[in-house]
Amino acid sequence: MTLAILIPDFNEEKTITRVIKKKTQKIAGINKKIVFLIDDGSVDRTAEFAKKAGAQVLVLPINQGVGTATITGIEAAKIIGADLAVTLDADGQHDPGEISKIVSLITRKKYDVVLGARLLDRHQMPIYKIIGNSIMNWITYVLVGLWVKDSQSGFKGFSKKAFSQFKLTSSGYEICSEIIGEIKRLNLKYIELPVKTIYSDHSKKRGQFSLNAVNIILRLIIKKITG
Repeated sequence: MTLAILIPDFNEEKTITRVIKKKTQKIAGINKKIVFLIDDGSVDRTAEFAKKAGAQVLVLPINQGVGTATITGIEAAKIIGADLAVTLDADGQHDPGEISKIVSLITRKKYDVVLGARLLDRHQMPIYKIIGNSIMNWITYVLVGLWVKDSQSGFKGFSKKAFSQFKLTSSGYEICSEIIGEIKRLNLKYIELPVKTIYSDHSKKRGQFSLNAVNIILRLIIKKITG
């Protein structure tokens, strides 16, 4: 079986080498792992460092958003005929060693989607992120009709059945909620997996912020209205 590891990235030269090279334990049933770094218009040396670390680098010429980068990665997984795909953030907050747990839930327990849930272990998360994610959980529930405990997590796993059917169009962070909507639309079997979160001074500065939360919510509402 082939596993595609998808890492959307924007200006993460400080962490990307460590994220790509960090060793993961042998994953049962996986014969081939391909790491795709989707460089979303970075202006630093992210792409260069990622190539040296062994990743396949897909470069978007201008910054389009994490949604577009994620969709690009999923399309790459389809092209290589991957059997599974896992997404994780480039800022180092996820432990690649936990990918094996996600893969096991898909291959052995037959889940279609595994959502890495940080809020199941709240003591690790800064209070402002807890509040922000909780708000987005409610917004996601209202708009797509499926309740999950960490709708905004970037650490996810998908079976081929799942990612081959996704119809994703979001360019920004609203893609996290859109994926929850796809689980609902396609009636996919899913589970939330408690995952470690490694919060450094660097990673705390990355990701979603209150300043763009309104834009995310507005885009989700527009998407809901327009279908």
